[in-house]
Amino acid sequence: MSTQRFIAITGATGAQGGGLARTLLQDPRSSFRVRALTRAPSSDAARRLARQGATIVTADFDDVDSLTRAFDGAYGAFCVTNFWEHHSPERERAQATNMAEAARRTGLQHVLWSTLEDTRQWIPLDDDRMPTLMEHYKVPHLDAKGASDQEFTERAVPTTFLRTSFYWENLLQPGMISPSPDGSLVLALPMGEAKLPGIAAEDIGRCAAGIFRAGPDRYAGRTIGIAGEHLSGPQMAAALSTALGTTVHYHDVAPATYRELGFPGADDLGNMFQFKRDFNADFCEARNVSRSRRLNPDLQSFDAWLAANKSRFLARRHA
Repeated sequence: MSTQRFIAITGATGAQGGGLARTLLQDPRSSFRVRALTRAPSSDAARRLARQGATIVTADFDDVDSLTRAFDGAYGAFCVTNFWEHHSPERERAQATNMAEAARRTGLQHVLWSTLEDTRQWIPLDDDRMPTLMEHYKVPHLDAKGASDQEFTERAVPTTFLRTSFYWENLLQPGMISPSPDGSLVLALPMGEAKLPGIAAEDIGRCAAGIFRAGPDRYAGRTIGIAGEHLSGPQMAAALSTALGTTVHYHDVAPATYRELGFPGADDLGNMFQFKRDFNADFCEARNVSRSRRLNPDLQSFDAWLAANKSRFLARRHA
């Protein structure tokens, strides 16, 4: 009789869930099989996972019955929500609640919930050091995830709370690294000299796989923070300069200035960086690099990630 067990992966065609799916599918010794949940089973990303051996299941995060059907018969689930798809913390909380309820209904043995801090535990809504957004939040895309932790706890779902870090892939987004008139580049972040825990997106999935392999006896009920490195803005700029062969300057901007940049979510991200800067010791302490490497022995450093992604930076510069 087969000893393989299904892991139901939400966001299986995205960064975090996709990394976990690929890690499990590429491991010939894995006792886990991949059940990839998606709203678009005919998408190119879903088709690629199917060719690698994943079972593709249609699921809607806004529909608890849909998730219950998708989780049914699985051993465990990786649960992640995507705030940036809709910019609604209320919808994100509702989706997380649906995932927790579906996990309870189906009796999953181990759930990983990709979460973040509820920053209101550090900076209350009436604290004017940081503006309150959407009336109820300081950093909506963090706070909604952190507040959703209780949905899994209250339902007694055996859950590992996985706190992630800044994706280094974010540096490839337009506007993150900007050209200067003198031909150099500028990395502008409202972080001062504080260190920013970062990680390659693929390594989030690999760390999650390490937690699933270790099992709920070791990790259920625990909060595990992961990072590839903790680096300051000047350290990141120096590494980028070496990797790209072009001088990259770090420019510290005020969070208030960042909040006014005008792109969707600028105020949220400005508050996020301010929180990471102002409560840097707590944020970094929660993301242990050595523990991350034990979960994922192939954990990439920033230099290694840059070496692997240099061509992507160059392609964007010449696009």
